[in-house]
Amino acid sequence: MKMDKGQRLVMIGDSITDCERKFPYGEGLFQGVGKGYVSLVDTLLQTAYPELNLRVTNMGIGGNTVRDLKERWQTDVLDLKPDWLSIMIGINDVWRQFDQPAIPESHVLLEEYEHTLTELAEQVRPRLKGLVIMTPFYIERSAEDGMRRRMDEYGRAARRVADRVGALFVDTQAVFEQMLGYVHPTAIASDRVHPSLTGHMLIARAFLQTIDFDWKRMSGEA
Repeated sequence: MKMDKGQRLVMIGDSITDCERKFPYGEGLFQGVGKGYVSLVDTLLQTAYPELNLRVTNMGIGGNTVRDLKERWQTDVLDLKPDWLSIMIGINDVWRQFDQPAIPESHVLLEEYEHTLTELAEQVRPRLKGLVIMTPFYIERSAEDGMRRRMDEYGRAARRVADRVGALFVDTQAVFEQMLGYVHPTAIASDRVHPSLTGHMLIARAFLQTIDFDWKRMSGEA
């Protein structure tokens, strides 16, 4: 496993990350880390690696775009001094182009998205033991769907940023593909964006696999 004893993991993003986490800092008792994939990551890390005393902090805020992350980057990332950081942002950057087509100032176009994400990643990368960049997603089978096609463009941009800064990468869109071979997208997310607990588990599993989580520890074999 890539994380070491006593390290802090901050996970930042939008509503998919937020999931009713505690404010101002998403950690601690009574589901302080929220009810989504961050909670599952925290639970599995604490269960499998109790000796590491890892600290997971959820800094997601619903409705955020990469612009919003830039505004709060100092207080919500740099000041927390994480050892590890995960970033999953971009859904609202795309979504506002579709559900608010007449409000162009709410749209974060691809060039701004990639430039800003690169800027934030480059700013924090030297301070970290590890950085994980996760793509935005739209839970839709057809790659020809307009919003899915646009989201895939932002996902490719996230991959370029990860390659540029030497970050680990999670293709979050891809984690839903196998499931969509069996169920309709609305079985995972009624609005194709906010996942059920099953969807959050798919995201958590993909993140943990990326940091070399040892699943045998969950069965007491390791």
